[in-house]
Amino acid sequence: MTDGRVDRAERLAATGQIDAAVTSLAEGAAAGDAAAAMLLAVWHLRGTPVARDLPRARAWLRRAVAIGHVDAALMEVALTANGSGGVPDWPAALALLRTAASGDPVAAAQLALVAAMALDAAGRPSTVLHGTPLATTPRLAHFPGFLTAAECAHVAGVAGAMLEPARIIDPATGRRVAHPIRTSDGAAIGPVHEDLVVRAINARIAAASGTAIEQGEALTVLRYAPGQEYRPHLDTIQGADNQRVATMLVYLNGGFAGGETHFPVPGVTVTPRGGDALLFFNTLPDGRPDAASRHAGLPVRSGAKWLATRWIRARAIDPWNQPVDPA
Repeated sequence: MTDGRVDRAERLAATGQIDAAVTSLAEGAAAGDAAAAMLLAVWHLRGTPVARDLPRARAWLRRAVAIGHVDAALMEVALTANGSGGVPDWPAALALLRTAASGDPVAAAQLALVAAMALDAAGRPSTVLHGTPLATTPRLAHFPGFLTAAECAHVAGVAGAMLEPARIIDPATGRRVAHPIRTSDGAAIGPVHEDLVVRAINARIAAASGTAIEQGEALTVLRYAPGQEYRPHLDTIQGADNQRVATMLVYLNGGFAGGETHFPVPGVTVTPRGGDALLFFNTLPDGRPDAASRHAGLPVRSGAKWLATRWIRARAIDPWNQPVDPA
């Protein structure tokens, strides 16, 4: 049984017999066991119990897809688009998605969303995006209708199963830790889950902010229940070598009360509306944090507020070395 082989490999790994576990899975994958190939791919993506090796993970994913593993097909699409274990290749990823869509309704739904977007051959927006300025200190702009209702629902759906109490980056350790100023639930959509819809949205954010897609952290979705809030804060990270220079907030829904985004210094308060986005810059021209960018997510009074955030760094980052669970 394929499940028996996977279970045995996991037991071997748990007792430190890593080589034996890998050998067993590799033999299974060679014999047509898609679950064995998939587990090897996941191990090499996570970096445990074997060393992280993205090209090798891609090779095991290819084997799993060839055997017929549906989840492996969607994962391969994501990694092909964002270049994990290779170079970013939107046309190849789109071709893989079309193949997957012929037998998988999830892939077909993603393909339909991508087809409805105005994209160039590289998956970037084919139209120029301009926001309405709301303030100059900090630089703050509003983008009505930045995402469609279907795109908003997709982002929320991708993150929904991964939601957990939101965390912030501890400047002393670089790890995400619980913090009392943010009382929402959140999930970061890391490279494995960055399907073509999410990838295209991240490209749209890059275009709107005048940055490269490689500068953005994983798109992070936050859900605020009644009474939850994010008290006044800066998005910059104390002592960071590669600072968060900008933030894009995208409101994913309506139908709730409260939850406004408030900037005390310019005196700007934005009422959330599903699909709208806010772009603001967190640093001064010399790279120092801009105190005027301090902002708050006001308490939600009723309903649930869903928000997507993409923090943009000064330079490109390696998404696999960020504090995000890759699988």
